[in-house]
Amino acid sequence: MDINNLKEEFKRIYKKEGERCFFSPGRVNLIGEHIDYNGGFVFPCALEFGTYGVISKRQDNIVNLASTNFDLRVSFNIDDIVYKEEDDWANYPKGVIKLMKDRGYNVEGMDILISGNIPNGAGLSSSASLEVITGVIVNDLFNNKSIDMIDLVKISQEAENKFVGVNCGIMDQFAVAMGEKDKAIMLNCDTLEYSYAEFDLKEYSLIIMNTNKRRALNESKYNERRAECDEALDIIKKYKKVNYLCDLSIDDYNEIEKYLTADNIKNRAKHAIYENTRVKEAFKALNEGDISRFGNLLTESHESLKNLYEVTGKELDTIVDESLKVDGCIGARMTGAGFGGCAIAIVKTSELENFKSIVARNYEKKIGYKSDFYISKISYGTREI
Repeated sequence: MDINNLKEEFKRIYKKEGERCFFSPGRVNLIGEHIDYNGGFVFPCALEFGTYGVISKRQDNIVNLASTNFDLRVSFNIDDIVYKEEDDWANYPKGVIKLMKDRGYNVEGMDILISGNIPNGAGLSSSASLEVITGVIVNDLFNNKSIDMIDLVKISQEAENKFVGVNCGIMDQFAVAMGEKDKAIMLNCDTLEYSYAEFDLKEYSLIIMNTNKRRALNESKYNERRAECDEALDIIKKYKKVNYLCDLSIDDYNEIEKYLTADNIKNRAKHAIYENTRVKEAFKALNEGDISRFGNLLTESHESLKNLYEVTGKELDTIVDESLKVDGCIGARMTGAGFGGCAIAIVKTSELENFKSIVARNYEKKIGYKSDFYISKISYGTREI
């Protein structure tokens, strides 16, 4: 993204110079799927592409929002912020600004131009990126950076939950805000305890593969999985003192598995407990530089999401299967909620072009439409640039 072009566009729209520029990344979850609500760990990292913002202060209480990605422009008074369906993308920054003002933080008028290069609909967290950049802008411009970044993460999540009405967890906003260059974050979504792992894949690269099937893990399927996990937990609590499924080790699970008589309940619990163990092993493998082990864990995760948790679908299964057939690929899995969106693979850097060409061809042959591929380094979280 050419920031000078963005400044020129700001000048064209607002008839004045942009004062400051900010950036907020997208994110991808490396491993740890569908276990955040089971008390488990997730393992995301921030990406190089994301959301850019050019900002200038105003002398009144009006906030103007424009974007190079959408024709829609929105203007509102900071003393009267309400959700409007027709405001579409602008509801995300509006929600963050409203929450910050409601909590007593200083908010004043400003002109903002947003431009994002996160692939639309890929499930790489453009909404969280937009929320966190808004929080950081308000914090830096009007509160002398006095608000802790973790508090901005919580405000961003709450804005999406309560203002926009999307019941997301906290992983996306956390990864976007707390990303570090060449590091992945192992996060306990319940306690927000976190640790960084070195993300050095040596002669390998991380490739993100978009199935171009819009994510379709609908509310009913999501609620069904959560209910099945809750049912498993209720049974387990009769035999073990636990708060979450992921409080159990694999040995604990093997001990109580016989009490889970329904196959679907048993499978959901087994995925959650084994996946949580895989996250811890993946963290250890990366820190020890064992890239082969890390790749194997990704593939094991996908098999579990396919066979035990049943949230993959033919597009994700096809792109992962085709990836694993190509020389130089040492691991692949779906990432995100499932039934569409993206998968990731660990591929020998020297084989990347060959890998993309083979997987793209075979995927289109089997599915009937194209896939897209993105290669990104692991980058810093939201900041002024």
